[in-house]
Amino acid sequence: MRNAVKVVALALVLALALLLAVVAGDYGPWYFAWLVGSTMIVLISVSGAVLFETQEEASRREQGQSLP
Repeated sequence: MRNAVKVVALALVLALALLLAVVAGDYGPWYFAWLVGSTMIVLISVSGAVLFETQEEASRREQGQSLP
């Protein structure tokens, strides 16, 4: 039963992808690049924010330990 649900879910994803490909037509590669690029920009921005917060926290911790 569990495998049947997975197969049906993947079939629905495939049908949606085919529908989008037909609707997008010749603009499909542009939309794909736009989605991938937007996703990469968001992921890189989030990772930069996480790194910044980690460095700030480490800096505050060091300053707190060096004070009497």
